[in-house]
Amino acid sequence: MTISKGRGSHGAWSLLGLAAAALALVGCGGSGSSASISPSGCSDCGTLLVGLTDADGDFVSYTVDVLSITLQRANGVRVETLPQTTRVDFAQLTNLSDLFSVTPLAPGDFAKGTIRLDYTNADIEVQKGTDTVKATAVDANGNPLGVTELEIRFDGRDHLIITKRRATFLAVDFNLAASNIVDTTKTPPVVTVNTFITASVQPVEEKDLRVRGPLVSVDTTARSYVVDVRPWHLASGNHGQMTVHTTGTTSFEIDGATSTGASGLQALAAKPAGTLTVAFGTLDTLTRAFTANTVLAGTSVDGEGLDAVQGNVVSRNGDSFTVKGAFAVHRDDDHFDFPRTVIVTVGNGTKVIKAGSMTALDTSAISVGQRVVAFGKLTEPAATPMSPLSPSGSIGETTSPLPGAPAALDATSGRVRLAATEIRGAVKTVASGTLTMQLRGIDRLGIDMFDFTGTGSDPTNYQVSTGTLSLASLTAGDVAQVIGFVKPFGSAPPDFEGQTVIGPRDLPAVLGIGWGLSGTTAPFLSMSSTGLVIDNKNPSIGDRHYILYQMSKIDILTLASGPTIAPTTGRGIYGIWEPGHSEVFENFADFQTKLATRLGAGDAVNALAAFGAYDSGANTLTANGVFALFGKVDPSQND
Repeated sequence: MTISKGRGSHGAWSLLGLAAAALALVGCGGSGSSASISPSGCSDCGTLLVGLTDADGDFVSYTVDVLSITLQRANGVRVETLPQTTRVDFAQLTNLSDLFSVTPLAPGDFAKGTIRLDYTNADIEVQKGTDTVKATAVDANGNPLGVTELEIRFDGRDHLIITKRRATFLAVDFNLAASNIVDTTKTPPVVTVNTFITASVQPVEEKDLRVRGPLVSVDTTARSYVVDVRPWHLASGNHGQMTVHTTGTTSFEIDGATSTGASGLQALAAKPAGTLTVAFGTLDTLTRAFTANTVLAGTSVDGEGLDAVQGNVVSRNGDSFTVKGAFAVHRDDDHFDFPRTVIVTVGNGTKVIKAGSMTALDTSAISVGQRVVAFGKLTEPAATPMSPLSPSGSIGETTSPLPGAPAALDATSGRVRLAATEIRGAVKTVASGTLTMQLRGIDRLGIDMFDFTGTGSDPTNYQVSTGTLSLASLTAGDVAQVIGFVKPFGSAPPDFEGQTVIGPRDLPAVLGIGWGLSGTTAPFLSMSSTGLVIDNKNPSIGDRHYILYQMSKIDILTLASGPTIAPTTGRGIYGIWEPGHSEVFENFADFQTKLATRLGAGDAVNALAAFGAYDSGANTLTANGVFALFGKVDPSQND
């Protein structure tokens, strides 16, 4: 692979203050066979696979409880697709989808539904300076959030259809970037939430799928195995069954031992039923068959037999290194938390594995910036009593870690897995096989979080080895993202081994604009099926009026003319959100028509967000997603 499309820059997202909010569910019945689905008692049923994901946002952690995902048939019958409350950190789902449920459903047409989230015990963490801090979630009126319910209202021409003996995949995307406005000037920081969720049978952005659950059976002849689906980190529950297909190149890690293809599947077959597994791979868009490229099992799964900590190494001193943005999974239960900072200790007995490699490494491979999953024994920081009404905690909390106190993980007899790491920054020089960058961030953390002492690295002149990857599209001054692995501690330069390079043309742009609480009925200079031209002289424009592009912030008010929002030629999702529910369109012309109708009737739009590719020369954002927020409810949508 040379140049590929990647997810948005966190450096750019961190500037985002969008007030737009939408909830959308689109698509038609899936096609293809149900070969990847285990049999159920309903021979004439179709099957709905529900996957949960997130578009990146200004968060290191965003943990809330998902209470339900309910669909309603055209005849009014309601169907629950989520069998139990599931606590999820959406910030961990920016690069993949997590399979949440496999539900047999009688064939039929679904017209609408609801999604319920509970913020009562939310754990939302943002970066402030050189550390991460807990933020408070409030609604648009500044009130603390509890249970939030949003109605799903389908586009009239594109209902969700379940077909006999066929499978449909529904990807539910909680877009953190568009759902939240972060104010870090307050202590603690305040996050204003307007929940924006999209869901699609054919997602605009394809992502790897994660399938987690205990092993049911293995079929070495068919090169597949079956699991009881247990999403996220649940220890129990009936979320359906899924068949995982493997190939000769599927990578296996079982109890810390690595293998590939048939030998890996044989090793899995030797494990007893109930062994916890996690697979990462792709779901065929036609057959809905899931094929894994990576399989973890036994104690190689986070929290199975050993505590596990995920995050980026921000500094190292001898046999200890500090992980920030730390996400911890506690052994042998479904408990996970966000200790922010963890000191990990390694030794001669620590096994080091590089994801996708069969070669064992020593602990020198662990360097600053590297994303790691460390396994061992976790000791939480000391806690102090705290009032349940304390502003620093959530209702029901009775203890709080001492401010700044880190947790500790003893991995001297454990393992460390090096995971693929994403760096981003400005290109300084380009040469054959080498790229020099000024780093601005690593994964979800800003560069100020990292101390490169002892590495030999200079983050202002960070050398990336790119091998045979094409760099033809890059020039000095561009911004770029690179996915790969940090070089061993003390061995730089080069500092990083690049495996994928994402150039400026493939970096997404975001447009956000708001017109205050009163809104405006004239946000555009012109409207048509080919585009919306924003009136950048409208006096109602509030604090949000910018385009985030190539890690820079363009003020719309300073442009000679208002930017044009044009529809993509591929798949897009266009939505109108208002208090209580939303309406979504796959066709931009239908969206534009409804938008014009609402504005013509005197309804004021309060905010708008658009996502896509920006051409600064043409001052045009070609959008695969546009969402408009109205404060007034459309009477025609009331039942």
